[in-house]
Amino acid sequence: MAQILVRNIDDAVVERLKARARTNDRSLEAEVRQILEQSAKIDMVQARKEVLEIRERLKGRKFPDVAELIREDRER
Repeated sequence: MAQILVRNIDDAVVERLKARARTNDRSLEAEVRQILEQSAKIDMVQARKEVLEIRERLKGRKFPDVAELIREDRER
């Protein structure tokens, strides 16, 4: 398997990655590997295509006013 080295990562970014790794019960290396694997699965062209397909499927559908639903829930 290949290896990469990433230099000059901001300390705050590393701390957030460590926190995320702890939350997911993984090592920092495993967390970064997971992030890279997920981000490499789909390219932007494919992502845009999928978004357009979803928009087309939902075209013409009516959705409730979310603000109104929140108000109704608060009034209960």
